[in-house]
Amino acid sequence: MSDDVKRTDVNDLGEFGLIDHLTKSIVLNNPSSKYGVGDDAAVIDNGDMLSLVSTDMLVEGIHFDLMYTPLKHLGYKAVVVNLSDIYAMNGIPKQITVSIAISNRFSVETMNELYEGVKLACKRYNVDLVGGDMTSSPKGLIISITAIGQGEKGRVVYRNTAKKGDLFCITGDLGAAYLGLQILERERQVYLSNPNIQPDLGKESYLIERILKPEARKDLIEVMRKADLIPTSMIDVSDGLASEIFHICTQSGVGAMIEESGVPIKQETEIQAIDFNMDPITCALSGGEDYELLFTVDPKDLDKVKYMPDIYIMGEVTEQAHGIKMHTKGGNIHDLKAQGWKHFGND
Repeated sequence: MSDDVKRTDVNDLGEFGLIDHLTKSIVLNNPSSKYGVGDDAAVIDNGDMLSLVSTDMLVEGIHFDLMYTPLKHLGYKAVVVNLSDIYAMNGIPKQITVSIAISNRFSVETMNELYEGVKLACKRYNVDLVGGDMTSSPKGLIISITAIGQGEKGRVVYRNTAKKGDLFCITGDLGAAYLGLQILERERQVYLSNPNIQPDLGKESYLIERILKPEARKDLIEVMRKADLIPTSMIDVSDGLASEIFHICTQSGVGAMIEESGVPIKQETEIQAIDFNMDPITCALSGGEDYELLFTVDPKDLDKVKYMPDIYIMGEVTEQAHGIKMHTKGGNIHDLKAQGWKHFGND
């Protein structure tokens, strides 16, 4: 490339800025293409039902480290993170395809182990593996999974449909996966400095499991369906709670008031954060990889939500001019910042 040609670093835009830049001029020409880039899954109109399609890629050295990630866990997680996108549209995943690129350091036996995790996730979530691709990689392992699901017309939920007065809700608990990753990275450094020292991670098993073997919230989608509750907007928490709040607010053209006291954090997470000299709420807001569901509901559905298990009312949707704010436990109000994962590294 000549010196007079402008070169823009992809990090200047970030992951979502780059996606917006590359796809902003794309036009959907087929009537069946109901919704394209910009949500957890694409939506395709197939007559009586809507098909939901989501793809996610995991790259060794960027998304996982095989020094502390068992291949069986990796296969399981690679499936689950895609299924989570289908649930975030209020849909039901039905099929997956698996595409893998491997270097010659991987054997048939190691691939068997990876696929054991894939098959376990398929069994757990009742989805079928229906195809994929396999090729060689000059270095490391890349796994890309496409999830295909179904949604009923009138029940598919998007990110861009929250409205002023709606309630912000969150499932489960946040920050644990990030702290689990910090523990594994710490133990990795200890091992590299002294391979004779073996880690004892028993007391931190919950945090470790949250990063290595997350679960999609199929259970709560089923609970909402039984209660005939349809959220007004929804997204899964993969890049950090704050980032996902910004996605909903930006795409819906609204603001938010989030209560710090409403952000669910397990005691184990709080203790580990303090042990690492970190603020627990920062880990919950910016950590990522929790795969919980962030959604908004109409106030008329408050009675349905408040009795549902493992769901917490966290704040309120406000007008856009109000901005995206957090009300702290100390009584202060400040602008919420989205600091989620940075996906592009340096070569």
